[in-house]
Amino acid sequence: AASDVYKRQGLLLMVATDRISAFDVVLPTAIPEKGVVLSHISAFWFARTESILPNHFVCMATNKAALGSISLPDISEAIARRSTVVKRAERLDVECIARGYITGSAWGEYTKTGTVHGIKMPAGLMEGDQFPEPLFPPTPKAEEGHDMPMSLKELGDMVGTDMAKRLGEKTIEIYATSDAYARSKGIIIADTKLEFGIVNGELTVTVSYTHLTLPTSDL
Repeated sequence: AASDVYKRQGLLLMVATDRISAFDVVLPTAIPEKGVVLSHISAFWFARTESILPNHFVCMATNKAALGSISLPDISEAIARRSTVVKRAERLDVECIARGYITGSAWGEYTKTGTVHGIKMPAGLMEGDQFPEPLFPPTPKAEEGHDMPMSLKELGDMVGTDMAKRLGEKTIEIYATSDAYARSKGIIIADTKLEFGIVNGELTVTVSYTHLTLPTSDL
């Protein structure tokens, strides 16, 4: 609901719209310039983490020097500002989540069962506390409705044991590196979601969402 995609020359043009959804419903009122901000945030984090694992980002659609011979659809400058050119990938149908702090649905589960994604947690945690180690709770991609958690064994059955292990390791590494940088700027990244694909036979990051950031002064 938040992006439109156009295929061109073996690449994709991803247009981040100003639409916003909550609880699987697209809300009627857009947020001005939201798409512009999201596209530039994605470009920033792709650049900062590409040394850990390659990503599909080629350039912003406004970067005429980087575009070179790439031919874009006939789009306005306003659309180009919110658009990224990316490599096409063979999608892995899993969302890789890293949780560093107990917030949101993780907090809700903990208050009921003392677990997070079925993993027993230490007693006495408070909302916003940092986990001893970041958690990796993958979920299969859902075409409709909410994505449901899956076990590491189920992930291994889906993509293979070695790939499942690598997805977990790289998700945690990218998250930890990003959180460390954010903390140096006075921000905590409580959790993030990555998606991966295969480009030219190589594991590649294709989506990076920071779900929640909290000023450190609030914790």
